[in-house]
Amino acid sequence: MFEVDGSDGGGQLLRSALTLSMLDAEPVAIGDVRGDRPEPGLKPQHLAAVETAAAVADATVEGTDLGSESVTFDPGELTGGRYEVDVGTAGSVTLLFDTLLPLAAAIDDPLAVTATGGTDVSWSPSLAYYRGVKLPLLRRFGLAAAVELDRTGFYPAGGGRATLFLWPSTLSPVALDTPLEPTGARVYSKAATDLVDAEVADRQADAATDALEERGIEVLERRAAYVASDGPGSALAVRLDGATHDGDSEGTDDGLEGQWDDRHHPLAGFDAYGAPGTPAEAVAAEVTDQVRRFRGSDAAVDSHTADQLLVFLALAGGRVAIPGVSDHVATSRDLLAAFDRPVGVDRSGPVHVLVADR
Repeated sequence: MFEVDGSDGGGQLLRSALTLSMLDAEPVAIGDVRGDRPEPGLKPQHLAAVETAAAVADATVEGTDLGSESVTFDPGELTGGRYEVDVGTAGSVTLLFDTLLPLAAAIDDPLAVTATGGTDVSWSPSLAYYRGVKLPLLRRFGLAAAVELDRTGFYPAGGGRATLFLWPSTLSPVALDTPLEPTGARVYSKAATDLVDAEVADRQADAATDALEERGIEVLERRAAYVASDGPGSALAVRLDGATHDGDSEGTDDGLEGQWDDRHHPLAGFDAYGAPGTPAEAVAAEVTDQVRRFRGSDAAVDSHTADQLLVFLALAGGRVAIPGVSDHVATSRDLLAAFDRPVGVDRSGPVHVLVADR
């Protein structure tokens, strides 16, 4: 049985440990869960991840109570099919999906998981980022996955609903170690219908577009939408493309996936969320400041993507140039090494490069 110290790394360490346990078909004991947090132990969104993983892997689990600071997870056979889970209030749907994405490399049958909760909430990827940046990058590894959005859920009301679809996949190494200058940006802004009169989605999109163009970045696409939700809220995402797409292709109501072309992967994505008392223009400034910092690096992917690609690098191999080795990256590397799936760091050049051989 693998034993994991869960005191550092928060919910992500828990989710990654569950993922690796399922992939290796080996039990894991996670102690001191979220021990460095003000309120340690399992919260509803973490418990939802454990319970969903247990259902998909037919696992025997101990410690499935709210507030539990230790979890023992003994997986059985991965089973495809359809599953439903309520993450609870505005618990992140996209973080739940992160627990399941790598399973495409191990399942024999398609898997679909519908989750209710927060689709666009702080401290987690927005749906636009997930569908327009993360999934396209993972397709370069050979991952066959898609996400459909039924309803947006903002913080704190939640009530969003989305479905992750996974198909059996054979992963291959990737080489994302050559920094490329972005040739354009795509702006996607959305807000609850309650905020139509305040033009929040339009103001976010306009402010982001103006700031990007002032920095010499052509805006290839601008979208502003107002969506039904259980409560007010807004989200803004910007994707930097490494190549210009020809023409306007059909896009989905909530993301940048519709115009995706595998020959031109998005280099990076950035997002932020509105909050009471925060002007729409401040949300745009937060996102465009992330873009500015990224352009000052020699990285091929943004800092959030760097962290999220680690498990796939460990599974498939490859090289990815990242902005730097964050605490999350360091913790994830330690966990992967404990599962005998090491990912190294090449520091010989001007940028850190994650390296894994398979």
